[in-house]
Amino acid sequence: MLTDAALTSLAETLRQSRGIVAKADIAAVAAALDLSGGDVIPVGDDCAAIPDGDGYTLFAIEGFMNEFVAADPWFAGWCGAMVNISDVVAMGGRPTAIVNAIWSNGADEAAPILEGLKAAAKTFGVPVIGGHTNLRSNQSQFAVAILGRAKRLLTSFDARPGDKLIAATDLRGRYRDPFANWEAATDAPAERLRGDLEILPSIAEAGLALAAKDISQGGIVGTAAMLAECSQVAITLDVEAVPIPAGAPLERWLLTFPSFGYLLSAKPEDVDEILSRFQRRGIAAAAIGDVSVGARVDIRADSARATVWDFAEQALIGCAPGESHQQRSVA
Repeated sequence: MLTDAALTSLAETLRQSRGIVAKADIAAVAAALDLSGGDVIPVGDDCAAIPDGDGYTLFAIEGFMNEFVAADPWFAGWCGAMVNISDVVAMGGRPTAIVNAIWSNGADEAAPILEGLKAAAKTFGVPVIGGHTNLRSNQSQFAVAILGRAKRLLTSFDARPGDKLIAATDLRGRYRDPFANWEAATDAPAERLRGDLEILPSIAEAGLALAAKDISQGGIVGTAAMLAECSQVAITLDVEAVPIPAGAPLERWLLTFPSFGYLLSAKPEDVDEILSRFQRRGIAAAAIGDVSVGARVDIRADSARATVWDFAEQALIGCAPGESHQQRSVA
């Protein structure tokens, strides 16, 4: 059980963590480009969702930290496919194609990155169809973009007061040190991984949830903060309810980037059905918090409570939305 002092200390550590603080970089770029969640194509989601016929084209990109690419180039390549696929899935979509941009000092340095990308693309069944190449750079840099398609969206803008917050994570893995990456995919059966990608689209198409986000840099807490900011709500996380691998420190886990991890916001009456869809596939899932009226993210443990982020004092990603994405798309 965490004491009031311990929970307050944990909240401060989370607030100052690199993964969460780095999310503020999004606000500076969004302001420079005059972008927001109120745009015709809202900015602040896991993917741009472009209305297209009877559904949406999804478009996203991920760039990777130079130190990560240098330290673990094969896994960086693998993540190039995996994290983009996860962004598409988080919005209720299915991935269709990948392109990449790579800079390196020669083909030998590029080789493990490209091998990792190729391995993940084949495992998940999403083709790489081209990209940009520069093999005459003084350091390795890597970015990957993806296209997908959704029939019905899950977004960052539609968490509603009264919802329950659900966390779903594949705990059948291990930390890939020294970074805060929980790796549960590289040695998993391809058929199982592809089947897992269908869970969120099925939830979206069944109308069981409107809001979801991929757990990314910043972990569960940072992702919850982005969801709260985009949806203009308050979120309270019960840290004792979060599914966690045996032996993992709570502080580290709350900031971990898992290979399969999502937050969903759903009506209380739909929680059991959502949980069962993950649990039937061996994925740990639990209701870990509440969505309410307000503008902050709190953590709680028993009767103790502490604030991690107060949007009345400071924005995080700075993507202030207008009306509901679902409402805007129907209009």
